[in-house]
Amino acid sequence: MTIAADLPVATRRSSDLSKHSAEVFAEAEDHPVTVTRRDGEALVLMSQREAEGRARLLNFAAQLITVTLDDRGSLAERMSKAFSWMLALSPADRESCAQDLVDAARASFSTDQPHLAIAELTSWKETATAVAAGLSSGSAGLEWLDDDETVERP
Repeated sequence: MTIAADLPVATRRSSDLSKHSAEVFAEAEDHPVTVTRRDGEALVLMSQREAEGRARLLNFAAQLITVTLDDRGSLAERMSKAFSWMLALSPADRESCAQDLVDAARASFSTDQPHLAIAELTSWKETATAVAAGLSSGSAGLEWLDDDETVERP
């Protein structure tokens, strides 16, 4: 049983949508709401952010499936074909990136939290972009933060 199965399911009647629309819309901004109807199939109301996150996760899943079906080369080599920005990373970082992306995708799918995989994908892509632009740990004025270090919000 996954954690996603344990998440609360919000269900509203279609009459709630017409009588208490502000309340239902506010709830849908936090999480998807199923709207049941007597005369048709239930509908799901969610924010555009939620829908886009799910679409991005599905697209990422399709790319990962394509990578896993190819049996030529290491995981990092196969992922570098699907995500060409990975070529800006060092070979060791490509290996770390590939494993981190797979782990984040598994966490996203098992918890129904698209942001986990999308954040990891974005983080690695931005790192590759910075490396391609010439930034590295030896660059003047660049300070890398340890994972354990807490940074105050500006």
